[in-house]
Amino acid sequence: MSSFTANPADNVAIATIRTLAVDVVGKANSGHPGAPLGMAPVSHILFSRFLNANPKNSKWFNRDRFVLSNGHACALQYVLLHLLGYKLSMDDLKAFRQLDSKTPGHPEANHTDGIEVTTGPLGQGFANGVGMAIAQAHLAAVYNKDGFDLITNYTYVFTGDGCLMEGVASEAASLGGHLQLGNLIVIYDDNHISIDGDTAVAFTENVEQRFLAYGWQVLHVDNGDTDLVGIHNAIAEARKEKNKPTIIRLRTTIGYGSKQQGTHGVHGSPLKPDDIVALKTKFGFAPDQKFQVPQETYDFYSEFGKRGAALEAEWNSLLAAYGQKYPNEHAELTRRISGKLPEGWEKNLPVYKPTDPAQASRKLSEIVLTAIIPSLPDLLGGSADLTGSNLTKVKSSVDFQPPSTGLGTYAGTYIRYGVREHGMGAIANGLSAYGAIIPFVATFLNFVSYASGAVRLSALSGHQVIWVATHDSIGLGEDGPTHQPVETAIALRATPNLAFWRPADGNETSAAYLVALKFSIEKAARGGYVLHEEANEDLTIVSTGSEVSIAVEAAKKLKAEGIKTRVVSLPCWLTFDQQDEAYRLSVLRSGAPILSLEALSTAGWAKYSHEQFGLAAWGASGPYQKVYEKFGITGSNIAVVGKKVVDFYKQRGGQVVSPLVKAFHL
Repeated sequence: MSSFTANPADNVAIATIRTLAVDVVGKANSGHPGAPLGMAPVSHILFSRFLNANPKNSKWFNRDRFVLSNGHACALQYVLLHLLGYKLSMDDLKAFRQLDSKTPGHPEANHTDGIEVTTGPLGQGFANGVGMAIAQAHLAAVYNKDGFDLITNYTYVFTGDGCLMEGVASEAASLGGHLQLGNLIVIYDDNHISIDGDTAVAFTENVEQRFLAYGWQVLHVDNGDTDLVGIHNAIAEARKEKNKPTIIRLRTTIGYGSKQQGTHGVHGSPLKPDDIVALKTKFGFAPDQKFQVPQETYDFYSEFGKRGAALEAEWNSLLAAYGQKYPNEHAELTRRISGKLPEGWEKNLPVYKPTDPAQASRKLSEIVLTAIIPSLPDLLGGSADLTGSNLTKVKSSVDFQPPSTGLGTYAGTYIRYGVREHGMGAIANGLSAYGAIIPFVATFLNFVSYASGAVRLSALSGHQVIWVATHDSIGLGEDGPTHQPVETAIALRATPNLAFWRPADGNETSAAYLVALKFSIEKAARGGYVLHEEANEDLTIVSTGSEVSIAVEAAKKLKAEGIKTRVVSLPCWLTFDQQDEAYRLSVLRSGAPILSLEALSTAGWAKYSHEQFGLAAWGASGPYQKVYEKFGITGSNIAVVGKKVVDFYKQRGGQVVSPLVKAFHL
């Protein structure tokens, strides 16, 4: 990259970003003007001099990725997207934070053109950026050939003090340093302000020394308000480092140009009218006009689009030539970029007969992964230091590691995340957002709670991330209630767009992977089905996971007493809820009471059953058989409970209507 050359439009373009962001927040009477005012210069330099993307095709695969981890500053990103020529109009800017607008209160992926990931909860975007950098390094190692550098993009992340206080960013930064991700450049807006005021009240560590300890290259610019040369040179220097990620500490003044600059008062509140007038006057804009964009600003930023379009055209030509020389790799890469799966991959999924011996569900998961990974190079797996327990590493796989470590290669398909569940989840979101990769990650179900912030954003964003969460109930036994996640299932089931599968056998495990990968084996793929049928039943027991076999045992005991009992397996509530009403009512039908059984909290089960049996509080420590006995989750006791349910409803009289029959459905 050549040395910095000033352009006559630089200062007016920066002023345009600042005044436009102030107007966007002011019209909404809601938002965060401080960071956009402070980060306008670095935004201008990054996009006008370095970042490669095509606003006319925001999904061009080899584009540089940009992540606004401090997502509250999204007025800055929306202004940039508009000025650079993305599908975001001036009217969209004027509709900032309004219902159904393209400019919501925090950036949302798959909602606004040019937004790579959903950010706002601090630190998540930082970790997403690490995931995107891993994705680039991996795909480059797999597909780039001599003379064909197809996957070469950088990932740029804007981050702030709040992000760097969050543990998820620390976890991701630590792993990113270990992985030597030279394609990752983070720009830290060091403005010393958070909502509570000056960061001196809570955040006084030496961030530069911290990142040096992580193994990062650390650069700094002491005047981020006006030193365009310094900003340019720091980014250029960061791009030269190929064996370490880089963080640039950029000292800025929050709310630069405002009467409240440098204070927390400008962080999250619109500027007052007199302040807006003074600011526009200071930057040479008409104080009585709103949403002003000088033509020279549009003209200057149009060069960004021209550069991006030319680069994409060059890349397309390179990709075509690659296809001539490497037809198999070309076919696989373009298939993966398109999001399609290989034809017939699902034929490798194991299918079981009722006579097959029972196995632990985590072993069944390992069998599935071993069967499908050879035909699905899209899968990039890993575990949070529980590989031997989660059983997620197949024998043929190589670790994703820097080649210099001797521990693996960047072409490897298994990531050692270490004890970093939250970072792992957020990194996986970045892997998914990058494209051409389907990440799967693993830990105990109890520790998914550590990662709930990332899981939530994954569901909100529609990322295809597969969690393998083993050791999921009081069945952990001796580990005790600290490790028995009785409350976690309902939290995950309550999360919109999240399919929580709790398979009871091999076919349900195969179905879980089928649905997760294909967005549909047979009955299990519908989320719920009748495992044991009886005509004119007296009772239906609905259950999941390991407790399904207990329900079957109870049904046999009840039948011996003359009580006909159906058994329903409901491994995934979300998938079952998506089936047509006739099917759902055929599974959980009217005519007899329905009893739910699960070795977890009973919360949520009233939607599917009349009576619920499970845990009222925490579990206990002891051999798992004894723990199940302590809480009455045995075939013998469930038979006793089932008989009580049947007697109660017979004594009460009247028709028993399925709990699925409602006046209305949301």
